[in-house]
Amino acid sequence: MAEAIVFSGKDTFIVKPHKKSSPLLYRTIVLLFAAMCGLYICSICIRQISNQSSTRFQNIQIIEEPCCNGNMEKFDNPSMHYPRPQTFSRFECSHNPVRFFTIISMQRSGSGWFETLLNSHVNVSSNGEIFSVWDRRKNISSILQTLDRVYNLDWFSSASKNECSAAVGFKWMLNQGLMEHHNEILEYLNRRGVSVVFLFRRNLLRRMVSVLANSYDRHAKLLNGTHKSHVHSPEEADTLSTYKPTINSTSLIDDLKEVEATVAKALAFYNTTRHIVLYYEDLIKDRTKLKDVQEFLNLPVMELTSRQVKIHKGPVSDLISNWDKVNRALSGTVYESFIHDDYSQETSNL
Repeated sequence: MAEAIVFSGKDTFIVKPHKKSSPLLYRTIVLLFAAMCGLYICSICIRQISNQSSTRFQNIQIIEEPCCNGNMEKFDNPSMHYPRPQTFSRFECSHNPVRFFTIISMQRSGSGWFETLLNSHVNVSSNGEIFSVWDRRKNISSILQTLDRVYNLDWFSSASKNECSAAVGFKWMLNQGLMEHHNEILEYLNRRGVSVVFLFRRNLLRRMVSVLANSYDRHAKLLNGTHKSHVHSPEEADTLSTYKPTINSTSLIDDLKEVEATVAKALAFYNTTRHIVLYYEDLIKDRTKLKDVQEFLNLPVMELTSRQVKIHKGPVSDLISNWDKVNRALSGTVYESFIHDDYSQETSNL
């Protein structure tokens, strides 16, 4: 024994060390006791850290990995970001998450009207057709630099809500660098967690009418010497709709096929993004589609409004100067449905 226990009195005892015991034995006992306590404490700490880490990882969304494919039949949550702009301070909104999006479309497909609807939401900043300017898309470097400015909230437009935006984006036409630099842009969109809203038209014949009429008005300037791509009064819409374009019926089928092929290629290029596919005709006939868009962007659902007025209404036969030739060219083809669509029952607003 290292020590002897001697009882003295009623409630006390005295421990007397053995005269010949070695101090090394005491040190060994203390060391073993300390090691056991240390191991016990470490095991408890490791368990707590493991539990906290697993909980934290469940709440983090990895934005480098594309969320899903298809038409987003079941919407998952978009990536959340906390931008730190260089040009201003977000103040109390610095802790509010921001979702990134882009509207990929083609000219005269309803994207201008759709964007005004989104911007009527108190939490959305959609900054227009920013790549219509050549210098911003002249090469992939300028494209990526422009994208960084937008998603860092350093891009200013009339739609910018700055500090407290919950969703930030813009509209991007297929002929503005998207197809030429699709590999680099796809990598950027997935890395930054940008959600994509595809918006196209089903009736490509009506889109062709709108494209030709808009091109004509750039030079004719029917509205008192001013060109307007979009209008806000029925009177202005009626004035612009007086022009009836002539469509090349000989190349019409090939032209429609080319547009279809371009849309299909774009959907294939960007299929691995988190995306939703919308059609203009569905939006004007079913406003519940706007609820789907807000849920897709994980926004509080609001009633969205636009002041824009539809220009080309009524049967498509009333909008084309050489209708008989166009009718004959499309009758009996896969595009025959285009000549039967009638928007006359739609609201005057787009």
